[in-house]
Amino acid sequence: MVHPSVREKAVADQEQSKVWAAVRNGTTSVGVGAGSGPPASASLPAPPMLAPQAVDRIVASEAPTQSYKGIYQSSRVENSVEPFAEELRRRFARATANLKGESVVGVVVAYGGELAWSDAFASATLFERYWPKLLRSYVVEALARPQTKERPSIDDAREFLQPLAGRENIESEPGIYSLRQVTENHYVEVELEALRPSKMVLHTLKIHRTS
Repeated sequence: MVHPSVREKAVADQEQSKVWAAVRNGTTSVGVGAGSGPPASASLPAPPMLAPQAVDRIVASEAPTQSYKGIYQSSRVENSVEPFAEELRRRFARATANLKGESVVGVVVAYGGELAWSDAFASATLFERYWPKLLRSYVVEALARPQTKERPSIDDAREFLQPLAGRENIESEPGIYSLRQVTENHYVEVELEALRPSKMVLHTLKIHRTS
């Protein structure tokens, strides 16, 4: 479960060389590096909490072996990621503790006011299985982006989840799976459907591309 800037390459471009180039380059989002650029002000976002250069150096040492988990095991990243992820885990658990007749099957992710990503699964059980890794990947991305106090609204999230109506491409392995991708402007939507023993949409994701 790589951070979204890299998943973007895997999902939208589907070219392995581009995926590992993105891994070596860290986040593809544009931002001010920690300790560089103008100081933060009311009109400018604060520098990232985790310098993209730090992620770059760690990823560069791991990418040749294609072992992404080394990022999370590095003390330079882990010490920043884990406290942030744990706080989000607590807030998420508290916000979803009293649901009645409902279950969580996915999330919409925003970095500041920018709606950037969504992941939705076929069931709450499937979502729960992936949630810890997904959360950690979102946090790596968040820490490597400029910090801002902007927040999206629920209506913004609902609008983000609206289906796209752009160029469609379908890849399929008969009797096994179907992968549908729709591209519209800077947005990409991907739907993975299992075809047996019965048809079921396993995972849907949507990306606001950064590149």
